[in-house]
Amino acid sequence: MTEFIFMLTYDDVTRKDAIEIYEGIRNIEDLKFVGFKNIGLKMGEYERLVNMMKEDGKTIFLEVVSDSEEESIKSAKVGLEFGVDCLIGTMKPYIDASLKYIKGKPIKFMPYIGDVVDHPCILKGTIEEMQEDAKEVEVKGVDGINLLAYRHQTIDVEELIKRVMDVMRTELIVAGSIKTPEQIKKMDELNVWAFTIGTAIFDKKFVPEGSYADNIKKVLSFI
Repeated sequence: MTEFIFMLTYDDVTRKDAIEIYEGIRNIEDLKFVGFKNIGLKMGEYERLVNMMKEDGKTIFLEVVSDSEEESIKSAKVGLEFGVDCLIGTMKPYIDASLKYIKGKPIKFMPYIGDVVDHPCILKGTIEEMQEDAKEVEVKGVDGINLLAYRHQTIDVEELIKRVMDVMRTELIVAGSIKTPEQIKKMDELNVWAFTIGTAIFDKKFVPEGSYADNIKKVLSFI
């Protein structure tokens, strides 16, 4: 079954009111996976947010979108210190540095493949290049891959996902710009392990007159 990771983020930044938002959705029974980006809150706020999620038994995802080695390593350290379950993201040039720091420690790592540029992030590269990236990072010992499939502006997304999965042995997260029921159902159809949605929940793309909780429940109903 495909999993839904609700991201407390908008345009690749953790929302300033993430703690307040989480308070309003934390009791959704079927919401198991929750995440946030490494930018947007102060350290104390991140720590409080993670502690709340731990109390609720959530699986916690920290997505690294910074384009620097220093920030990537800092985020890996913060993830370990606060006890998040999975570090996702991290740009290709900084995977080795982050992996060196967390390897053998109690945190999973699922980095980006392809060339991830700008902010909000855009994915560049050919399908063949991303297949090679997938094989290369898996050899390094990662737990999976984070693919910004819908952030690519020219490639057929379904073809990209299928062909990347063809060469993978680990799990795939499809992240970014999922905003329709059809896209969500496609994730399930393709047997993608998990997908993330943040912005589309806050834009109320699924239940326009509903609350954030209503929109989350609607997404869960599709899978």
